[in-house]
Amino acid sequence: MLLHYARPAVSLIRSRGVNAAVSRLYHADKVATVGSLPDTQSTVFQENYERMQALVQELKDRAEKIKLGGGEKARNLHTSRGKLLPRERIDRLLDPGVECIIVANDATVKGGTYYPVTVKKHLRAQEIAQQNNLPCIYLVDSGGANLPRQADVFPDRDHFGRIFFNQARLSSEGIAQIAVVMGSCTAGGAYVPAMADESIIVRNQGTIFLGGPPLVKAATGEEVSAEDLGGADLHCRKSGVTDHYALDDNHALHLARKAVRNLNYRKHLDVTVEPPEAPLFPADELYGIVGENLKRNFDIREVIARIVDGSKFDEFKAFYGDTLVTGFARIFGELISLSFAVRETFHSSFFKILQVRMDNLDIAQKKFCHVILGFYWSLFFSGFMVGREYEAGGIAKDGAKMVNAVACANVPKVTVIIGGSYGAGNYGMCGRAYSPRFLYMWPNSRISVMGGEQAATVLATITKDQKAREGKEFTAEQEAAMKEPIIKRFEEEGNPYYSSARLWDDGIIDPADTRLVLGLSLSAALNAVTQKTRFGVFRM
Repeated sequence: MLLHYARPAVSLIRSRGVNAAVSRLYHADKVATVGSLPDTQSTVFQENYERMQALVQELKDRAEKIKLGGGEKARNLHTSRGKLLPRERIDRLLDPGVECIIVANDATVKGGTYYPVTVKKHLRAQEIAQQNNLPCIYLVDSGGANLPRQADVFPDRDHFGRIFFNQARLSSEGIAQIAVVMGSCTAGGAYVPAMADESIIVRNQGTIFLGGPPLVKAATGEEVSAEDLGGADLHCRKSGVTDHYALDDNHALHLARKAVRNLNYRKHLDVTVEPPEAPLFPADELYGIVGENLKRNFDIREVIARIVDGSKFDEFKAFYGDTLVTGFARIFGELISLSFAVRETFHSSFFKILQVRMDNLDIAQKKFCHVILGFYWSLFFSGFMVGREYEAGGIAKDGAKMVNAVACANVPKVTVIIGGSYGAGNYGMCGRAYSPRFLYMWPNSRISVMGGEQAATVLATITKDQKAREGKEFTAEQEAAMKEPIIKRFEEEGNPYYSSARLWDDGIIDPADTRLVLGLSLSAALNAVTQKTRFGVFRM
């Protein structure tokens, strides 16, 4: 209904030939809508739509495979013991829209042991909990650190021990730590329930011990069963390590829900939230607007129109620094500041985004009027402009201002990469190194220090110059042969699946789900109080 309601106004603007940006200036009394009807029959739209749809289908297929966990044999063994699979446990634990961090071991994959990336993932979950003041629920079913990889998971600062360090710190900050022992909990992993604010253990299933039966026998010669060494009866009746005795998985999850309910926590909003409005345009039109080809231009406002409330966007400095689009909108009623890099970034664009960020920080800290936290939602494409003119003009110090602002800003920041995120542009638009609250990628996106073709050309030029100094020839065939594997490597390493597998992002998302994912992320961020921001030196 809303889509059809919006179309006459858009058609009227088109028929009069009024520039869309200028037409918005006549709506001073309210936030103007953006977006227009795409030509869904055009070759470009259809090609974009089909390619993006294929990428989304690949994403869904991969997700379904991942959800299975381990192989069929491992899953059958797991369920034959009366245990629920990890995602079944999560589904039965949560209410719709609940805001907790869930860390669930999957015992069907390598016995749930901790590999280097497992530790990294666990620590990232705790970081999200700390930044957004979210309770942590640990569904424990793990053999502990993977022994063959002990050098990569045990001794360093951000290795296995950091998990328990974080638990202590989170608990000290009033962030609830709840452990549900639903299987093995061995060695250092025993500290998860031991350091929890509340711990639950399943009888004849959950076990907690610093040294398991094999280690006990090797060290002392004593033979003891896992249940007698660290089962529910021992820890609920004698040791006091656990607080609640569960009969099975379902009972344990019920007790976990009670523990969360007894936190007696309520989100206290110090900002205004308006009733949400659906966008005026269908979300799946994003497929045809953006597509897979990163060299193909499109109007970023058409993306905004399919994500924000009522397709309303109050653009800031619309005619200045046009390689960056900035402004204000709402998502599910929450006011946000948006910054979009649509091409290589120039001087004017740096000052534009710096101003909107500084203004938003001032608004966020002082709580002026009805404007709320300055969420920076960065959808970016490319990097900073290079060349003699731009270096002479001080683009390095201008970019540094942008990096300074994003690094020091304490307001919640959410980043979505919908195209190519390259080099210093990744830094200035709040890439992973700048600790956005959440960072997501679309399946068509790419992330690299630079594009593959550019990297190959740089390396080929260096080689060519070196050969010339040595008086050797560097033929076109040799150059092509050198470039091909470099481009292939950059394409592989810049792929969003390569990124997600290494936790460079918090997940690849269907473009049509962007509004929902952002809404949940912004809601989570509102659980925490925004700290005052202080900046370092801005070089003039």
